[in-house]
Amino acid sequence: MSLAACVREAFFVETPGGARFCLLSRPVAEAKGGVLFVPPFAEELNKSRRMVAEAVRAFVEAGWAVLQFDLKGCGDSAGNFGDAAWADWLADVDAGWSLLGERLLPGAPRVFWSLRAGSLLVSEWLKAHPSPVPCLMWQPVANGKQHLTQFLRIKAANEMLGDADARGVIASLRAEIAAGRAIEVAGYELSPGLASGLVGCALRAPNTGAGPLMIMELSMSEQPATSPVAVQFCDKWRASGGDVHAIAVRGPAFWQTQEIELAPAAIEPSVQFLRGCAP
Repeated sequence: MSLAACVREAFFVETPGGARFCLLSRPVAEAKGGVLFVPPFAEELNKSRRMVAEAVRAFVEAGWAVLQFDLKGCGDSAGNFGDAAWADWLADVDAGWSLLGERLLPGAPRVFWSLRAGSLLVSEWLKAHPSPVPCLMWQPVANGKQHLTQFLRIKAANEMLGDADARGVIASLRAEIAAGRAIEVAGYELSPGLASGLVGCALRAPNTGAGPLMIMELSMSEQPATSPVAVQFCDKWRASGGDVHAIAVRGPAFWQTQEIELAPAAIEPSVQFLRGCAP
């Protein structure tokens, strides 16, 4: 896609929690609808920037506008990562969703697009705002507590500790959080409010009135298959009335690989899903 076919607008919006940086990518012609990207957690966001940019270009080429809304303490938004709480990020998801529908693309269809822990935020948002919203979830994190544990293991890995010592470090970090103190892991200061919010989250389907859903998973196996956890989640979403598509494609875990990598096979099925969300 040529630059002439895409318009990019960078701007700040004021929220009750401070200024939030936004990047809107849209086609020159009228957009078919809007996509709100809900990002992954901590370093996974930085690792995935290039892949996200590739997907954004494809979505715009298909006629969709994409809003990337930096959460509190992330990217160029106000605040420090260590000051953010889970409730702040939920409020930012709500602010981005409202901005997309009320000011940028009033009346147009909207879709959530989330990556990794971003899907936990979308799941929590839907619990408070029940509506048949289409959701495109890339490699969703199913359990916030397990996700936090994986994050805490980074500290033990960086210190090259054995299994027993690593468990001790993780237990110590959890104790600090439980005592209401912030911790530092891999250069990120994690507040108790963010940690406890993440621990309390799990991927859940809406109770009723679910909208269309696509789960996109990646695997380097010769014959990628949807994970059992994703299959269970899709079954619950389907039981809530939503049309469900689950697909696994071959590609690297670009959000955590040592080098920056791409998974182009994830893009075309996602574009097809968006086409199905247009009127």
